[in-house]
Parts: sequence; structure tokens; C-alpha cells
Amino acid sequence: MNKKEAAEKLVNIFGDMNVIGVLHSIIVEVSKYIIIILFAVYTWHCFTVFFGNNNERKEKVYKRQRGIMYTIHFICSLVLYLNSLDVKIIMYYFIQLVFLIFVGKSYSYIYKGMSKTVLNNMLMLMTTGFIMLERLGHGYVTRQMAFAAAICFAGLFIPYIIDKFTYFDKLGWIYAVVGIVLLALVFVIGQEKYGAKNWIIIGSFALQPSEFVKIIFVFFVAALFAKSSKFIDIAKVTVLAAVHVLILVAEKDLGAALIFYITYIVLLFVASRKPVYLAAGLMAGCIAAVAAYNLFSHVQTRVIAWSDPWSYIDTAGYQVAHSLFAIGTGGWFGMGLGEGMPGVIPVAESDFIFSAICEELGFFFGICIILVEISCFIMFINISLKMAKRFYKLVALGLSIEYIFQVFLTIGGVTKFIPSTGVTLPLVSYGGSSIISTVILFNIIQGLYVLNGDREEQDGKKEAARRKAQDYRQAERTGRRRRAQ
Repeated sequence: MNKKEAAEKLVNIFGDMNVIGVLHSIIVEVSKYIIIILFAVYTWHCFTVFFGNNNERKEKVYKRQRGIMYTIHFICSLVLYLNSLDVKIIMYYFIQLVFLIFVGKSYSYIYKGMSKTVLNNMLMLMTTGFIMLERLGHGYVTRQMAFAAAICFAGLFIPYIIDKFTYFDKLGWIYAVVGIVLLALVFVIGQEKYGAKNWIIIGSFALQPSEFVKIIFVFFVAALFAKSSKFIDIAKVTVLAAVHVLILVAEKDLGAALIFYITYIVLLFVASRKPVYLAAGLMAGCIAAVAAYNLFSHVQTRVIAWSDPWSYIDTAGYQVAHSLFAIGTGGWFGMGLGEGMPGVIPVAESDFIFSAICEELGFFFGICIILVEISCFIMFINISLKMAKRFYKLVALGLSIEYIFQVFLTIGGVTKFIPSTGVTLPLVSYGGSSIISTVILFNIIQGLYVLNGDREEQDGKKEAARRKAQDYRQAERTGRRRRAQ
């Protein structure tokens, strides 16, 4: 149902066309300011919740964040419904509400001692994605909801798996082989999509192996670096890591190649603690970038589109130009949900969803999304620092770098800060492979943190029991000496 048909239906229900039009405009206009204010408050709590050590206050803040999320979700769904009067939107609203409540409650029970800031942020970003995909097309949101529900349910078993399988750090070479085989599989049965041959498509189901291999890649590097950081061992790991990156380059999946490469350089530096490796890695990256520009025509096209999209607005610069048009049109406060033209933006549901959000909900809302993503990264790094086991520490760090660098590539590309690389915005963009791998990433870090906390608690109890027994034996010896005297 289009807007004209929706308006006619409202007139049949309520009467005066002018009254309906004015009422609709007021609701849309007022709602966008309310949404921005609420999201700003939510974002503020992401960074201020840790002020002081009052646990009761923190729990209130977490509940307030969830309340804000539910309110934003309700307002956006209401506006979308008034725009179209499509009853499917009501159905989507209640399904999503049940999903958000279920995940919030079940994860809090299963992941005891987890970071509730990370959980709230994961749900808030998914909610934003649901709303925008619902705005762009029912087909997008239906599939996204199905993928999100499936992986969030499966994620409930991750703490159990991490706790029971204690040999993840002993499979380094196996991770490497599995990752290389999965990446190379696209050369056999893969298909090209958006200029990169990095998809496996079976019927209506499309899989992007690199989204899952990036998690396996971190386990591979962390497992081997946790064992040894000697030069000969670093050289072996570097060769295998280079194979991963070169396969991605051959597939023309340069966004994923960059993510893998930067993650490896950071893990190498942290594991070895030698700045020379970091400097050498960055220098090699610069040389590789120049080589890629000279070897691949599609890289040249993206650089041209980045440097001057306006001169090539009908060809190479089409995507970036329309992305900037959308962001500029929306301004600070947006045009209002349903009032923009996100359909004009190329691949607005995935690579350029940030532009669509800024057009309708405003750049202030976009800034809040960036800050929420940064809040997740800060919490990931904080969790990594608290890990007692070296392997867990490196895994959490590697996944953190992959996450934030993907955010940087996505938003940097759509805002013309860097050339577009064709990667998705985690938890917000449409894509089954993307949302599944990102939720797994979040759950692994949370699961490691919970496991680390449990073991620290057990170690603390053992230490307390040991000290108590030692004090008891000392008291016994003191008593015997006194009786002898």
C-alpha cells in the first residue's frame, strides 16, 4: 500500500483529508526529535554507566537503556504503520518485541556475569537494523529476523561449548587449514556478486565464507601466538596469514582482506611486543595498497569515485555521490522515517544503510550509532584485558579489532572518508552471513568473559580455603605449644 492509498484509507476512517495530513505530518516531525533525544540518552548511558561502583545504580541504568530501546522501537513501528497502514508492520513489531525480550532475559540468565552494556548495544543495533530494513522492504526484514532469531538461540550454547571444550587453543594449524579451504572454496563453486567472487549461492540461499573465516582466522593466529612468539614461529604464522589475505585479494574481496590484514598486524604486535613488526606490517600494507591500485581496475574505479565522485556521478561515483546526497538531505535531524528516498541509494539495505539512516533519522542519530559501536569496542578491549589466559586474551582482542575496523570501513566508505570497500555495518546491515558472524563474535567474547570470571571465582574460593586451612593448622600448632608449656 502506497502513501496515497494509506491516506485515502485514513480519510474513510476519520473523515477530513486535511486533518489527517496535518496529523500525520505532526507525528512524523515530532517523532524524529523524540527518537534522537532518546537515542542520545541511551548513548550517554553507554559511557557513564561505569561511573562509581554502585551496582544497584548500574542495574537501573541497564533497565533504562532497555526501556529506551523498546520506546524507540514502538515509535518507529507506529510511524511506519501510519505511513502505509500495512498490518504486517504490526505483526513485525510484536515478533521483534518478543525476540528482544527473549534474548534480553535468556542471555542474562545463561551468560551470568556478562557485560550488560554489550548485550544492550547488540539488541539496540539489531533493532535499528530491523526498523530500517522494514522501511526498505518486507523481504529484507523477514529474512533478517529469521537469521537473527536462529543465531541468537544457538548463541545460548556458546558458554557451555567454551566451558566443556578446553582444547580450542591446541588447534591452531587446523584452524588455518579450515580457513584456507573455506576461502578457496569459492573458486570452485563460488559466484560473483557486486564485483567480488566471494559468494556461494545455492538456490535462494547465499553464503559469504569470509564472514565466518574471519572468526576462525583469529582463533588460528591467537592459538599459535599463545604458544610461541619466536621469530621462526612468527614467520610460519605470517605465511599462512598471507595465504588467507592473498586468496581474498584474488577474489577481489578487498574489504575482507583489509580486515584480516589489520587484525593480524595488531595481534602480531601485541603477542611479540616489538614495534618493528608493527612498522613493517604497516609499511607492507602501504606497498600492497599501491600495488593493488596498479593491478586491479576496480580498485582504481573506487579510488576515482572517492577522490572526485561528482565528476563521475553517472558512472564510478554514482554510489558515493548518492550516499552523500542522502546524508546531506537528511541534515542533523533527518527528514523523518518514511519521508526520504532511500531506494535511490545503491544497496541501501547493506553497504550503504548508514546513509539511509542518516537521511531519514538524521546525522545526530548516525553519530549515536557510531558511539554505540565504539562503546562495544571499548567493552571488548576491557574484556580482553581482564582475561587471565593468553589465548583468550588474544582471541578477544582479535575479534575486537575485526569488529571496529569493519565499522570504520563501512562508515568511512559511505561518508567519503576512505574509498568504499563494500563491507556491511555489523548488526544493522542486511545479510545473513553478516549478522550470524557478528552475533557469534559478540557471544564468543561474552562467553570467554563469563568463563574467565567463573574460573577467577573458583580460584578465589580455592585460595580462601587454602588460607583458612593454613590458619587452622597454625592455630593448632600454637595451641599444642601452649599446652606443652
